[in-house]
Amino acid sequence: MENQRPPLPPFTTETAKQKVQMAEDAWNSKVPERVCLAYTIDTEWRNRTEFINGREAVKEFLKRKWEKELNYKLKKELWSFTETRIAVRFEYEFCNADGIWFRAYGNENWEFNENGLMTKRFASINDLQITEAERKFK
Repeated sequence: MENQRPPLPPFTTETAKQKVQMAEDAWNSKVPERVCLAYTIDTEWRNRTEFINGREAVKEFLKRKWEKELNYKLKKELWSFTETRIAVRFEYEFCNADGIWFRAYGNENWEFNENGLMTKRFASINDLQITEAERKFK
């Protein structure tokens, strides 16, 4: 049996917002071992053009991500929700190893099981190169 990750479905406006904030906080920790625990063992992801299956693959993906996306800072916002699904819009900033800054914009669709673990995550993301002076999240 998997551990529970409250808040659990069915979601209300309050619990959906809580889930979004918890995800934002976890991703901003940049600790793949922590972040991946919010997903089922057999979670399914689409991140940009990459298809990722399983919690261990998520952990490896996140390690690679944060090795390349330096000074990562994310903001998420609840867009919509149903009993077991949440849609968010987000933006984050990072710089690469050459010191070039980017802001990424996107949307995610999440689906949760009865234990509050995410079974599916589908993310559409676009990057925009920015100057350091244009950063929002410092």
